[in-house]
Amino acid sequence: MIFIDTSALLARYVERDQHFAAARECWAELLSSETMLVTSCHVVVETLTLLGRRTDYKFAAERARRLYASTQFTILRATEQSEIDAVAWFERMAGVKASFTDCISFSLMQRLGISDVFTFDDDFTHAGFRVIPNRKNL
Repeated sequence: MIFIDTSALLARYVERDQHFAAARECWAELLSSETMLVTSCHVVVETLTLLGRRTDYKFAAERARRLYASTQFTILRATEQSEIDAVAWFERMAGVKASFTDCISFSLMQRLGISDVFTFDDDFTHAGFRVIPNRKNL
């Protein structure tokens, strides 16, 4: 199981994103595998807002429909306890200024035992998760 972060979703859909080529390559590998992909509703909210602003809202809405219809993609909902745990992550990650959305992701990943995350965001490395793709190879 691999958690998908906002930065990976944006890089997949925005051609002018600095990570577009790496994201397309990684997405192709993930989608051709049997790996279950998960994200959170908070990541979807953040992605759609940013994608709508960087492209247009119709394009973002079409991508949202595809995410919700995907059989290989699961969108997790945070429980109240996950959100409370995210506050502790938020406090712990103050030095790197992690977003609260990322902290909810950390909480969900920790609760579900997910160690791998597809992201271009260094906050996940600082939080102790394994980042895919390995940015050292890019």
